[in-house]
Amino acid sequence: MAQIIIKTVRKEFGDFTAVRESSFTIEDGEFFMLLGPSGCGKTTTLRMIAGLELPTSGEIYLDGEEISQKPPSQRDIAFVFQMFALYPHMNVRKNLSYPLVSQGMARRDVKAKVEEVAGILGIQDILNKPVGGLSGGDRQRVALGRAIVRDPKAFMMDEPLGALDAEFREHMSEELRALHDRMGATTVYVTHDQLEAMQMGDKIVVMNNAVVEQFGTPQEIYDKPATMFVADFIGSPSMNFLRFDGAVAENAHNVEMNGQTLAVPRQMEGSRGRLVFGVRPEHVTLSDSAEYRGEVLATEYLGTTQIITLDTPNGELKARVPAGQVASVGEKIGLGFNAQTVTLFDEATGAALRSELNNEVFSHG
Repeated sequence: MAQIIIKTVRKEFGDFTAVRESSFTIEDGEFFMLLGPSGCGKTTTLRMIAGLELPTSGEIYLDGEEISQKPPSQRDIAFVFQMFALYPHMNVRKNLSYPLVSQGMARRDVKAKVEEVAGILGIQDILNKPVGGLSGGDRQRVALGRAIVRDPKAFMMDEPLGALDAEFREHMSEELRALHDRMGATTVYVTHDQLEAMQMGDKIVVMNNAVVEQFGTPQEIYDKPATMFVADFIGSPSMNFLRFDGAVAENAHNVEMNGQTLAVPRQMEGSRGRLVFGVRPEHVTLSDSAEYRGEVLATEYLGTTQIITLDTPNGELKARVPAGQVASVGEKIGLGFNAQTVTLFDEATGAALRSELNNEVFSHG
């Protein structure tokens, strides 16, 4: 398995730019997620690593070797597609053995390798069955097996669970992560599902409009989003945004919002434009003593918790609180915020202002 380095990679299709100067490193053995909405450039990035697309500019390194202009056959990378891409006229055993046979491997070694991979995936009982009659989950296991059987340096997976129903998709994501851990493989996985990325990934690149918005661990990206897009895209419900006119000076510990002073992490970077106060729903508390208040618009019961939607002077806000906490529609409730959970954004650029807390978190990433 191997480290993959992406250096200022750009991809253009005529006048359309699919990827703009992307740079990040995928460490050896990581389960790495490329996350973003449709059309953001994540699949194009994956295809450039695999060699199915060549970058317009930039460099790609696999195991220390520059491979950006090499054909797929010279990259030792296995690709798993969303729609399985199996040979329908072959049974499972022949689908698994085909990559090895095409490489000229001895028949005895092919048989042993197929049996080994079938054991890893738990598909020994279907080796002689035609793939056309298999369930979606079994077909995906066979597709994974055909990639694994080659012992490649890295695996590229383009939404491999996208065709499965929600319940089985969750089960297969657990299996896939467990398989990755057993094999110690370097895996690059494309998804638009932020829950899937957060559950499975060691590191995540969040892309939007051909640009890498943020790169880090799931916890870094969730706790300290680098942009408003990341804050909105990650989390369910997503981060609350309360807009207000004002400025924050360097070394400031608070902001003025609707006549109230609210504490924020010490700012290492100031702004003179309109600001956005960002806070996750689970970091909002209901407090009778708080002066900043909102009117309850709706409540949504979720079992152990509830989502309360409130109208505030600076915009709508959602709070995730214990299910037993009483809140009635129309009631005005005080809202409390822990400064260490707040992120300030510059509304004009969408970028998070650098704070003492931001700096501390990312220096350890």
